[in-house]
Amino acid sequence: CVKYLIVITNDKELWIVSIMPRVSFAPPSLCLAFLSLLNHYLPSLPPTVRDIDVPSLHRQQFIPSGYRPVGLSWRCCVLSLFQIHNETLNVWSHLLAAVCQGISVDFSSLPLVLYVFSAVTYLSCSAAAHLLQSHSEQAHYSLFFLNYMGVGIYQYGCALALCLYSSYHSSCQFLQIFLPAAAVLAWFSCATCCFAKFYLCRLYPLHRQLFQVVPLAVTYLLVISPVVHRLIMYSWTTSSAPFLHLLQVVLFLLSAFFFSCPIPEYFFPGRYDIFGHSHQLFHILLSFCMLTQQEALFQDFLWQRQGLVREFGEKHLLMACVSFACLLLCCMMTADIKHGSEEE
Repeated sequence: CVKYLIVITNDKELWIVSIMPRVSFAPPSLCLAFLSLLNHYLPSLPPTVRDIDVPSLHRQQFIPSGYRPVGLSWRCCVLSLFQIHNETLNVWSHLLAAVCQGISVDFSSLPLVLYVFSAVTYLSCSAAAHLLQSHSEQAHYSLFFLNYMGVGIYQYGCALALCLYSSYHSSCQFLQIFLPAAAVLAWFSCATCCFAKFYLCRLYPLHRQLFQVVPLAVTYLLVISPVVHRLIMYSWTTSSAPFLHLLQVVLFLLSAFFFSCPIPEYFFPGRYDIFGHSHQLFHILLSFCMLTQQEALFQDFLWQRQGLVREFGEKHLLMACVSFACLLLCCMMTADIKHGSEEE
C-alpha cells in the first residue's frame, strides 16, 4: 500500500508526500536455480577472433575477422549455431533450405524421392561442415570430406530427376548412356574436391580452386543438358516449369560466380566478414537455386507421372534408382579413404 507523510514547513505550508514501498526486481530463487542450471549446460561461447589467431587451414581469403577459436568442444560447436560469426549465414541458409524440401511416396515418384534425399543430404552435410569445422583440424577435414560426398550425391540426384522428369527426349537408350556418365562425373567431382582440400589447400589455393571448379562445372553441364535441350527445342507455354528451370540456371551461374570470385571482400577487406562475403552469397543463391529446381521438378513430375512407368518400364526405373545407391557407396568410400589418409 502507499503511505503518506504530512510535512509542515517553516512558512507554515502543508505538504503531503507519498511514500512508495520499495520494489525489488530480483528474480525469484526458482528462476535463479534455472538460470544456473542453464549456464551449466549451455556455457557461454568465446568471442570470435581474427584470422591471425586461427591456423591457415581455417582462413578465408579477404575475411580478416569473425572466426571461431579452433579447439572448441563439440557442444560449443553446436551451440555456435546461434552465435554470430562468419559461418553463421553459411549454416542457416542450407539448414532452412533442407527443411523446405518435400517428399513423395508412390513408385513413379521414386526418382524424385531420391532427388529430395540427395538435396537434403547435401544441405545437411554442408551445414554440419560449416557449423562444426572449427572443433579441430581433423574435424575440419573429415566434415568437409563429408560435404564433398554430399555434393557428389546431389549431382547424381539432379541428373536422375532431370533426365526422367524434365527432359522431352529421354529414352531407355539415352538413360543407359546419360546416367553412367553422370555417375562417373559426380564421383569424380567428389574425389577431386577431397584431393584438393587435403593436398592443395595450404600451398596451392589457386590449384585447389581449379581442381574443384572444373570437375563441378563439367558435371553441371552434363546434368543440366536435358533441361537446356528442352528450353531450346520445345514450347514454354505448356506450364510454368520452363521459366523455373531458366531461373534455376541463372541462380546457379550467379552462385558459381561468387564461389569462384572473392567479391565483394576483395575490394573491401574487413567490411563483409560477418555478412555479405562471397561464400555466403554462394550459399544463399545456391539455396534459392535448389528450391527453384525442386519446384520445377515437382511441376514436371505432375505432368509426366502418368506415362513415366509406361515409357521407361519398372525395370529401368528400378535400375536407375539402384545406381543411385551405388554412387552413394562410392562417394562414401572416397571420403572415407581421404579421411584415413588425413589421420595417417
